Amino acid sequence: MTKTTQRVIWGWGIAALLVAGSASAASWQDQLSSAASQLSSGTTSGSSTSSEGMSLSSVTGLLNGGDKAVSANSMTNAAGVMQYCVEHNVVKNNVESVKDQVLGKLGLSSTTAQEQKTDYQQGLQGLLNTDNGQQLNLESLSNSTMGEKLKTKACDVVLKQGKKYIGM
Repeated sequence: MTKTTQRVIWGWGIAALLVAGSASAASWQDQLSSAASQLSSGTTSGSSTSSEGMSLSSVTGLLNGGDKAVSANSMTNAAGVMQYCVEHNVVKNNVESVKDQVLGKLGLSSTTAQEQKTDYQQGLQGLLNTDNGQQLNLESLSNSTMGEKLKTKACDVVLKQGKKYIGM
């Protein structure tokens, strides 16, 4: 690893530590530090992108963005992501029930209706269309410990969105 790469990683880490100010951010700081270590071990000379394609700035943005950074931009996409989370055993606490109620409320109980919604189909593939206009590929996150944590966070946030949408 070059000195420039090390400096970039340390700079992002220090910046993230300065930005994170609340008590709950302490655990995220630990996770960010872990992410920086994982990402630095997967970097190539002059690059801060890991083998999974996530840059340190992407991870930092997701961790510092709170729930909003991994919230679905539509309930249709959220329902697809919930199904993805069920199929991949990411979260277990009544996701199937919430997903079914969301689909019913959206009028997407039939397979035909679901097939016609692009954002639902993207969700089924693990593509989370976020509120901030980005697309997070949950499938590509499974190759690292930090990726698994981010995937779990995304599934939890989308489940909360679904519960709120159906009034639970």
